Amino acid sequence: MAQQLTLVLNVPETTGDLDLEPSPYEESDVHDSFHQLIQEQSLRVAEEGLELLPLAPGSGQQTLPEPEGMPAYSMATLRILASMPSRTIGRSRGAIISQYYNRTVRLRRRSSRPLLGDMVRSARPSLRLYDLELDPTALEEDEKRNLLVKELQGLPLAQRDHMLRGMPLSLAEKRWLRENSWSPKGKRRGRGGTFSCCSRLGYSCILALHSLGLLLLSGLHAARPWRYALKEIGGQFGSSVLSYFLFLKTLLVFNTLLLVPLLAFLVGVQAAFPPDPSGPVLTFSGLELLTGGGSFTHTVMYYGYYSNTTLNQPCASSWEGGQCSPRSGSLPYNMPLAYLFTVGVAFFITCITLVYSMSHSFGESYRVGSTKGIHALTVFCSWDYKVTQKRASRVQQDSICTQLKELLADWQLRKRPRGACGRLRQVVVLVLVWLLCLGTTLGCTVAVLTFSEAMIQRPATGHQEVELLALPLVVSVLNLGAPYLFRGLATLERHDSPVLEVYVAICRNLILKMAVLGVLCYHWLGRRVATLQGHCWEDFVGQELYRFMVVDFIFALFDSLFGELVWRFISEKKLKRKRKPEFDIARNVLDLIYGQTLTWLGVLFSPLLPAVQILRLLFLFYVKKASLMANCQAPRRPWLASHMSTVFLTLLSFPSFLGTAVFLCYAIWQVKPSSTCGPFRTLDTMYEAGTVWVRRLERVGSRASWVPWLHHYLVENTFFLFLVSALLLAVIYLNIQVVKGQRKVICLLKEQIRNEGEDKIFLINKLHSVYEKSGPGRTQEATTPSALLVDREDTCSNSEGPCMLTSTPTAPSDHGPVG
Repeated sequence: MAQQLTLVLNVPETTGDLDLEPSPYEESDVHDSFHQLIQEQSLRVAEEGLELLPLAPGSGQQTLPEPEGMPAYSMATLRILASMPSRTIGRSRGAIISQYYNRTVRLRRRSSRPLLGDMVRSARPSLRLYDLELDPTALEEDEKRNLLVKELQGLPLAQRDHMLRGMPLSLAEKRWLRENSWSPKGKRRGRGGTFSCCSRLGYSCILALHSLGLLLLSGLHAARPWRYALKEIGGQFGSSVLSYFLFLKTLLVFNTLLLVPLLAFLVGVQAAFPPDPSGPVLTFSGLELLTGGGSFTHTVMYYGYYSNTTLNQPCASSWEGGQCSPRSGSLPYNMPLAYLFTVGVAFFITCITLVYSMSHSFGESYRVGSTKGIHALTVFCSWDYKVTQKRASRVQQDSICTQLKELLADWQLRKRPRGACGRLRQVVVLVLVWLLCLGTTLGCTVAVLTFSEAMIQRPATGHQEVELLALPLVVSVLNLGAPYLFRGLATLERHDSPVLEVYVAICRNLILKMAVLGVLCYHWLGRRVATLQGHCWEDFVGQELYRFMVVDFIFALFDSLFGELVWRFISEKKLKRKRKPEFDIARNVLDLIYGQTLTWLGVLFSPLLPAVQILRLLFLFYVKKASLMANCQAPRRPWLASHMSTVFLTLLSFPSFLGTAVFLCYAIWQVKPSSTCGPFRTLDTMYEAGTVWVRRLERVGSRASWVPWLHHYLVENTFFLFLVSALLLAVIYLNIQVVKGQRKVICLLKEQIRNEGEDKIFLINKLHSVYEKSGPGRTQEATTPSALLVDREDTCSNSEGPCMLTSTPTAPSDHGPVG
């Protein structure tokens, strides 16, 4: 029978000012004394011979049966292992309560709060084998608990909460201590007894502000768009399908940031100072929603409506050289300069946001350990115990189940390598399929180029606006049909990894979209500008981009409502299958990137095009979600989409945004604006608006002389542009190298931990062999290596750098130091 343990914590009191905060040295004394207490308890347990299993009659060297594949140790070795601190810490709950009772006594005397955050990790008690009670007297533990409650009542509120949070006890016991530490009359005793009215009022205000802050934070968290819908999608269909909707949400944020400066500095200002109407006002017929022309032409939606004058208060005199002379005291607003700089600043904000999002996503998805070793964490630590509603718990259950399927599928995929013949066959099929896909892309590109030339040479008729929908219809049909052909050819490849299959599909769809957009950019800036001399070609390009966006949206709705729905009915009714079509991630993501590219291309010619894109994304989210829930099923082969968000943002940055920036720079620096409309009608290029403004500032005087200097050295000088580009690339490169370095260091640390575990096994085996040779009468001598091992473990836990466990010179370990 185990003897009752006497738990005594001998902590020397410090003399001096009782109101001073304890120093780090004193804190370390407290924690070292607690650690010494645990070691003494461990030695007593070892001395009294803690029996893990009852001994059978026989010699003292009898070994216990172990599971198959595990070594069998003698009873003496098991006693030594049981006396190790890692297996005895936290067994006695009375030791923990006694420790914190003594600490609260000291704190009440000194009226200061301990720095529990600075506690040495090795000195913190653990709760391993928590329910093994070594103290047979429960009354002594209850007495210590009551004493601890009384001492907690003597502490201030903040210090009491801090102490309770740091106790290594269960939540139920912490809750019991917190409830019983309140005085019966609701008054808490401070240093001098009860609180005064001012103190109670101050505490009430602090608690009210704290509750208000928590309420606002929870409200902001609950106000996030589609929060529950995204959880539901991720729970039923996995992270692969969820990545599409998260990418759609990201695009919504980008367009909102792009629209805000355009509304504030362009659309709102021009609407406040409308120009004189240049022709008859057209009535709304409804066809404008498809074509973008008609009554929409002479509105703030298109480039041609914006004036080339300096907007201010009503004119005080007549026009002078196309400029309205401002009244004295009025603030002029140069619309050409505002148009150019607002579009530039909006794109700069988008670029910064895009680069930040890409770097943040890269750090989140490519960190080491994102998919390795998290099976146990997913099983034991994924459930949120704050969930109380039945519907929310069902969503969380589905999410955890789907996450486990993805992790297991990713783990099993690495266990199935393919043979040499299979690889050769797959390479041949890949080459043939890629040739067919590239040929299809080339054919679609030639078809778009030929049809656009035919539209230019076609004579104008009375139904010209309706005929202009022909080119968007042809492009949308090709963009809808070619991905289905790519998907059919992809079934011949039979990729082992579903992730690789999605990446290949994304590459093929991306090549198709970028080739078609390249032909269209040549059509707009190369052919249409030449054929529309004397007309407002900027309005035509803006209307053309609006038509492309509307027709692409209609085809997306048609594909979701009819394509997936019809295939579901055919599969269920005619083919008698229970399988539904899977959600095509590659095609839908490339459709989003295609629509966003059209929006960026049209910002210069239609400032309200981001608002159209926002409405399009909102409708598209709900339509795609409804179609997904009704007509689609989860992927048959689950896969973990840990890098998909980074891939999507990368594709949005380099092919899409970079190509758009090249297109707009060419339009601003090289193409001559229309002479009949727009804010740049009297200039040779749009860029000259800034040059004219700088020259005007030079004529003003020396007060604004620094602005021309900045324009000359930062805008006109290409060295600054190359410097900024080099710095941006350097930052991206450094981020990549930092992440790679962290991955390498973590891999080395994991390997070192594995080697240390093998070293411990080696030492235990050596300990067992020494005992077998020395006999049963030398148990105390066999305890010495265990104590040495414990001391080394303590040294390793207290050291800052990596620590290696090495063996004695007579029995070296097979594993050397790592890295």
